[in-house]
Amino acid sequence: MHIKFWKMHGLGNDFLVIDMIEKKIDLNPQLIRDMANRKTGIGFDQLLTISAPTNPESDFLYRIFNADASEAEQCGNGARCIHTFVREKGLTSRDEIRLQTKKGVIKCTLEENRNISVEIGIPDFRPEGIPFVPSKKEGDYYLLDIKDDRISLPIIPVGIGNPHAVIEVANLQNYPVAEIGKKVCSHENFPNGANVSFIELVSRQQLNLRVFERGVGETSACGTAACAAAACGIKTGILDSEVLVNQPGGGLNIIWNNFEKPMIMSGPSKKVYEGIFNT
Repeated sequence: MHIKFWKMHGLGNDFLVIDMIEKKIDLNPQLIRDMANRKTGIGFDQLLTISAPTNPESDFLYRIFNADASEAEQCGNGARCIHTFVREKGLTSRDEIRLQTKKGVIKCTLEENRNISVEIGIPDFRPEGIPFVPSKKEGDYYLLDIKDDRISLPIIPVGIGNPHAVIEVANLQNYPVAEIGKKVCSHENFPNGANVSFIELVSRQQLNLRVFERGVGETSACGTAACAAAACGIKTGILDSEVLVNQPGGGLNIIWNNFEKPMIMSGPSKKVYEGIFNT
């Protein structure tokens, strides 16, 4: 079987994009893992598929599979890449499109500076909406017991279509992101796992972020994690409503100026190459 694909990225968060409108493909878990292998396959953080929507309010149905073949609910950097994909493939000529995801419909818009903005949704801080099993709480933070290390981490759990844990640290560069991230990501208090955001506050308008992503590991960037980090800071009052989130792959602009309305994330997306994978 020959599988046509595009390789794309948003700030180094890399994707393999497949057009399922053109040709439907049986993407079984082993095939996804084979393609994700960075030595013997193509390599990616997530595989994205685009197909005809089942929701009449949407233009396209958009699915996200992590490198381990688990399916994710939402991906901000991926949504921007899908917007670029459908326009460059000639599937639409519109600047604004609506994408159907597992967690609802999101709107993506091409801006004058060629960045793409995404209305990612309203952050959900309800434990049942994330989902998160509540633990001891101190102020805005829940204390998450890491039994092996005999520590209780103060976290803020939040849902951005997918589950997130946000942790503030003093020195982001030297923090053991992979070690702690893996333990929080698979913690029993997160029934569906979580993306783990480690943040370092720069100012009221800027923060630094490293992310351990569920089903992937540490990534160069994560759009929903940037939104989760900004949402927690805005909600607790340590950040203003417009924030620059710096990640190893680059910066994303986040706006959330009304708690009753969706967050808006904006940033670039880029096609790297297109090719054919032979199974």
